Amino acid sequence: MKKFDYDVVIIGGGSAGYAAARTGAAGGLKIAVVEGGRDVGGLCILRGCMPSKTLLYISEVLHLAKNAAPFGVSTKNVRFDFKKIMARKNRLVGNFADYRAGQLQKFPFLRATARFLDPHTVALEPAGAGAKGATAVKKRITAGHFIITTGSIVAPPPLPELRETGYITSDEALALKRLPASLIVLGGGPTACELAQFFARLGVKTTIIQRSPHILHDFDADAAAALEGVFRREGIQLFTGTRLLGARRNGRVKTVCFEHNGKPVSVSAGEILFALGRIPNTASLDLEKAGVKTERCRVLCNHFMQTSAPHIFAGGDCAGPYEIVHIAVQQGEVAARNILRPGSTAVDYRLLIAVVFTEPQLAFVGLTEKEAAARGIACLAASYPFNDHGKSLIMEATDGFVKLLAAPKSGEILGGQCVGPLGGELIHEIVAAMSKRMTVHELAAMPHYHPTLAEIWTYPAEELAEKIGPPGP
Repeated sequence: MKKFDYDVVIIGGGSAGYAAARTGAAGGLKIAVVEGGRDVGGLCILRGCMPSKTLLYISEVLHLAKNAAPFGVSTKNVRFDFKKIMARKNRLVGNFADYRAGQLQKFPFLRATARFLDPHTVALEPAGAGAKGATAVKKRITAGHFIITTGSIVAPPPLPELRETGYITSDEALALKRLPASLIVLGGGPTACELAQFFARLGVKTTIIQRSPHILHDFDADAAAALEGVFRREGIQLFTGTRLLGARRNGRVKTVCFEHNGKPVSVSAGEILFALGRIPNTASLDLEKAGVKTERCRVLCNHFMQTSAPHIFAGGDCAGPYEIVHIAVQQGEVAARNILRPGSTAVDYRLLIAVVFTEPQLAFVGLTEKEAAARGIACLAASYPFNDHGKSLIMEATDGFVKLLAAPKSGEILGGQCVGPLGGELIHEIVAAMSKRMTVHELAAMPHYHPTLAEIWTYPAEELAEKIGPPGP
């Protein structure tokens, strides 16, 4: 047998990469992790989940302070210090990143960029100037297996004029030194919506321009519409169903031109936030030399996270189909397990969870009505609003609703959706129920303390149980 430097080389030290390394090492594999980024930690820690949710929580605190009158609390001259807000975010992110860097030091951790020379060999170039923890590395290494976990990068703009006009990405928005007076947000996905509300609540005049008929197209239209109503109430100008036409700059003023309802419209602001998604970060890997097939830069994998080259696996944003950190962790673990025991573990997306940390929060698990219809899956749906629920009335948090989907005959819960207070927490009750394949009858009968937010799930469960009838023997 040919001798390799390592059993497995993992390219990328983010959430998927670390999960793969930890799982493989626990199984006795000789592991090395290659990371070429300037900072260590991956997208979630450095430029995604942790910094954005830190800022969003601060904006919620500010919003509550400014809108305390319904509770009989008088607050005057509520102010914030943007430098202190960003300093707190930087401190927390730094702590998370240092912890991850420490975890990665358990393995040979090579601070370098990698590109394939052949199916079992990668060439290494030392990480660029300024890279934290950069050390000298061998020029090339070999491995019996590879796991590609290189994440994603911001997608290129659809219009050349945007480059000339200038814009910031979500990466740069999370590191601003000062707030713009006004902002145009291009896109209506989770990142666009979260950052739009953050900036709006800090006093930035904010406009969202979205191509689809609704923001958050992965959610059902009624869920998206509920958040759109809140955005408009909070002063965010929202255009949906648009088509970008162009962009220009006049001094410090940036203008975006687009078609809306068949008419040309232009909006101007001090800054443009480009939030039209990300693409897999694979272009520099020379994957064709390893026999790894891609589609629009995404590494193609089977349910074992195995690529077209049987000894090479992938996970995380570079593999898709979902850019969600807990999915990336799961995929990294599955890849390592299948190297240890080929064909032993498959990825299962039945319990797919999505959360958007706006206020109200949006979350779903399993099927949405939209996806069920697209896939021809028969289901029954029932909803219940927060404006008729005791705990949410106490909290003055009455926007939104919960929704359950169930199989028409068995009553098994097929999906849940929540738009409302702490929606990202509430959805996990349905995750637990679906993991055990509970029926709406069982959920309706499960005790819930009163008054709590969680008891709202019993109302649509009871409605569906009544429609379906008594469960079988």
